[in-house]
Amino acid sequence: MLFSRLFLAFAVVFCAGSAFATEAQASPWQFEAGISAGRPTPIMLNAGVGYNNFFFRAMGGGFHLQPDEYWVGFRGSFAWKFFRELPFSIDAGFGSGYAFAKAPNGILKALNRANNKRLVRSYNYKESLDISAEVRANIYGVFTYIAVPVHCFLKHDEPNVIWQVGYAYRF
Repeated sequence: MLFSRLFLAFAVVFCAGSAFATEAQASPWQFEAGISAGRPTPIMLNAGVGYNNFFFRAMGGGFHLQPDEYWVGFRGSFAWKFFRELPFSIDAGFGSGYAFAKAPNGILKALNRANNKRLVRSYNYKESLDISAEVRANIYGVFTYIAVPVHCFLKHDEPNVIWQVGYAYRF
């Protein structure tokens, strides 16, 4: 069900971008909006603004399933765009982000029930806060984003590689 919603969102963004596309003179300003899937935050909305080859992007997302099952994350990055005028581009830069996820753990809940008191937390969680080096490749709006954390401030199951795959419409 989550993948069908993601596919529907990709289709809506792509069709809306194609319907409103027009030929215009090249401006030093670029804007983009899109959606992506990846790790550590499963689904993120993306927005970016660029001037000439310098680009700033913000990504964020979250989802609440049950009272003690949810995830949330956000990232921001500064990048230098190579091959700006071509249909493809490569961005290199740095960024920072935070991610938190919490999910119930049935074994730990059963342990607490068996002892009639709380001995352990009844959930698993992951949390990370980092500064990372990033590379993003984009062709006709479809992009892949890879970030390698160079410093982690919160180290509870911190990721070795952060990645996103998605679509961003430029205007």
